[in-house]
Amino acid sequence: MKSFLLAGIASALLLSVSPGIAASLKIGVTPGAYADSVATAAEEAKAQGLDVEVVEFSDWTTPNIALQAGDIDANYFQHKPFLHNAIADRGYDFTDIGIGTLANIGLYSLKHKSFDEIPEGGSVAIANDPVNQGRGLLLLEKAGLIKLKEGVGFKGTLDDIVENPRKLTFTEVEGPQLVRVTGDVDLALGYPHFIVAAKAFDPASGLIYSGIDDRQFAIRFVVKKDRAEDADLKKFVTIYQTSPKVRETIGKAFANDPKLYTIAWEE
Repeated sequence: MKSFLLAGIASALLLSVSPGIAASLKIGVTPGAYADSVATAAEEAKAQGLDVEVVEFSDWTTPNIALQAGDIDANYFQHKPFLHNAIADRGYDFTDIGIGTLANIGLYSLKHKSFDEIPEGGSVAIANDPVNQGRGLLLLEKAGLIKLKEGVGFKGTLDDIVENPRKLTFTEVEGPQLVRVTGDVDLALGYPHFIVAAKAFDPASGLIYSGIDDRQFAIRFVVKKDRAEDADLKKFVTIYQTSPKVRETIGKAFANDPKLYTIAWEE
C-alpha cells in the first residue's frame, strides 16, 4: 500500500534529500509557502543531523491519506478546523504538534476594481471543501454580497446562503486551483501564497482579506497520535519556528507583504 500510494501520486516532488541519503522523516506539503518553508527547514535540519524528505502534493486530500497510510511522518498544509473536519469525516487518528503560518485569504477580481462593479448574475469561484468554503462565504458576507444563516460561521456552505441579492452564481474549485480560474470569473476566493507561486497576478490586489482574528486557521504540523511525542518530529518543528532562514522564506512566499500572512506562533 505504501509504495503503491506514493508511486501513484504524480504530483509528489522530492525536494530536499540528496541521492544516497536515507531520510529519517518525510513531511507532506502543498505548493508555495508551505513547501518552500519546510524545504528550507529541512536544509537547516540536515546541518543538525536530521535528514528530511519533503513530499509535495497538489491537492488537500492526499496528504492526509498518505499520513494515515504511513507513507509520510507528518504533513503541513491544513489548519485546525480543516483537520477536525477530516478527522470527523474519515476517522483519522491525527493530532497537531506545532503551529506555523497563518495565510490570510482574500477575494480577487481581474475584471472589476470594487465589489460595486460585480454585476447581477456575476460568477464567483470558491473553495470546494467545507471549511475553506465557509471562510470564503464569510468574506463574501463581510463584503455585503450575500447573507448567511445566523450562526453558521466558517461551517457555512452554499446551502446556507439566505440572501443573494445580485443572484451570484458559484463554481466550487479545489483550493490550490482557484488561482487558475480567477481570470475566468467575476470574483474568486484566493490564497496569496498560491498566487505568488503561480506568478499569476498581484497577490496584494485583493478587494478584501481575512486577518489575525482568523488565528485558528494557522497551518499546523499534523501527525498520527502515536507519533505526537516523537523527538525528531518535535525537533523539526522547533527548527522551523526558530530558523531565520525559514522566516525569510515565508516572507518571500507572501511577497513580503504583512497583510497577506502572520507568523502565528509569535502571536
